[in-house]
Amino acid sequence: MAAHVAARPAPPATEPSRPQAISAAALQQAIDRLGDLDDAVRVQAARTIRRVPAPEAVPALVQAVLKGTDQYVRYKALVLLTGFGGPEVRRTVGDVIQDRNDRLRTVAYAYDEHHPDPDAVFALLAAADRETGEFVRPALLRALAAHGRDPQVRPVLLAAVQEGAPVLRSAAIEALGDYRAAWAVDALIPIARQAGPFQDDAILALGKIGDRRALGPIVGLQQSAGPDAQPILSAAICLLGLHCASHLGYLDRTLRFAEHTYGYQLLLRAAVRGLVALGERGDDQALTTLLSVGTSTHQDDARATIALGVATIALRNPPFLLKALGTWPDRVPAIDLMADGFDMVGNDYEKEQFYVTARHAYWAAAEGSPTRQLMASLIDRLDF
Repeated sequence: MAAHVAARPAPPATEPSRPQAISAAALQQAIDRLGDLDDAVRVQAARTIRRVPAPEAVPALVQAVLKGTDQYVRYKALVLLTGFGGPEVRRTVGDVIQDRNDRLRTVAYAYDEHHPDPDAVFALLAAADRETGEFVRPALLRALAAHGRDPQVRPVLLAAVQEGAPVLRSAAIEALGDYRAAWAVDALIPIARQAGPFQDDAILALGKIGDRRALGPIVGLQQSAGPDAQPILSAAICLLGLHCASHLGYLDRTLRFAEHTYGYQLLLRAAVRGLVALGERGDDQALTTLLSVGTSTHQDDARATIALGVATIALRNPPFLLKALGTWPDRVPAIDLMADGFDMVGNDYEKEQFYVTARHAYWAAAEGSPTRQLMASLIDRLDF
């Protein structure tokens, strides 16, 4: 397989060990360049802004979001702003939740998902009545799922599970699983039993929720479901706490078989999806399988599928992925695999939060320490 090559700007020779102050004019110039037509210029501008101390960066980014005229710059400024944290982010998110810019609303919903505030529920429910963007609404559904303890949001999510565009139904089902919505188990079991486009989503969601009421229906499906569904069922049963070692062994064998056997792409994707669900929960064996096969395969399709899976784990559970990379025997191919997956991920908000985690770990680590070296490698390869 040809090596992945990406056009990247040269990073600084030495990554600074702490935030770096720059002039107000230089900071404004970097913000303006977030919309440059040259990708390398945009990347370097973002790198510069991320290293500015928060007291200087935050006000300038807020101004760019609320007063800027370039819609893409406004979006990128909001993404970068979320990486700094603090009360100004919450206020700015509240200001843009009704903005006409779809990307801004998407970031606002993502922020509400990861920083749930009971006071935001009313605004999210109001948004559910008016939000029509097919590529925006999934983020809103996830934000609502993060507030699943509030009985007001449950009818909205259950309605999204039962009807609407396929991408929205799938997003709602996944969100219920990710936020362990035990109150939705009775609604998900019939979907899991019915062969169709949402069956795998519902099976994995039930596994993630962890309610043993789902165990009987899922185990029963092993007898009737086709071979491409078996990895999903195995992952769900493992997530429910039954015979995990044997199911992980099956997923490992299945992925390795499908990776080198022509015509089993659907089985490979199912195995990867099952392993990713387990990896998101911090399962070492699941991630080991993905990294081992992903870094050794010579099949482009298999590598791409696995790379996206590893990137998904990195975004959903950054501390777990970073810890695994710290002990991985051959780090460079593993980082390259993850980086290829990041290139396929369109969620800039989640990537920014990973960058924040890694950058702060770099700043906190001692000079010359293994952690400092790992984070420097990630900063270099991922251009943040």
